[in-house]
Amino acid sequence: MWARLVVSAVVFTAIMVQIAHLLQAGVFNSVNFFSYFTILSNVLAASVFVVGAAYLAMRRKPSPEEELVRGAAVLYMAVTGVVYVTLLSGYNVGLNLPWVNFILHYFMPVVVVLDWLYQPPRTKLTSKQTTVWLVFPVVYLAYSLIRGAFVGWYPYPFLDPGQGGYGKVALYTALILIVFFVLGWLLTKFGNALKRNVV
Repeated sequence: MWARLVVSAVVFTAIMVQIAHLLQAGVFNSVNFFSYFTILSNVLAASVFVVGAAYLAMRRKPSPEEELVRGAAVLYMAVTGVVYVTLLSGYNVGLNLPWVNFILHYFMPVVVVLDWLYQPPRTKLTSKQTTVWLVFPVVYLAYSLIRGAFVGWYPYPFLDPGQGGYGKVALYTALILIVFFVLGWLLTKFGNALKRNVV
């Protein structure tokens, strides 16, 4: 319980410190900042940790729907880590404080996946259920491309058609969606295979 609370506090603190740093520099744009998949996935995962810690304290078991939300948070964090390491480590993705970047792109993805493996869901997940995990990434992609076309700003270089055209954007997004599928399948498989000992 306390470990989850500490981790969530570290994540929220990192995000707030980054916002304060950008505000001080006079370059903070709230819509842009919260248009990064990294920020959204970290906020979701940290919130899930807070709820999970509260359930532990109350000895309450999560519902199947809540288990699905937790699984979504784990998947999004796992993809965040993989995509950052493979595609974005050399780019400015709005986190110019090195320790904040480490927390959100390296530390949290690993912690969330380990938490899933250490305390897998009580509910047996099916592939049909977990397809709902892909809804948000698809909506996020559409939002990023549509908003980007209007404001001329994209959160990640592989989403910017100005850097190689829409064909390149389609290729990268297809590859990332494959990563979502594969990691989602693995999380479901291991989540079902491992025995859940505690909430």
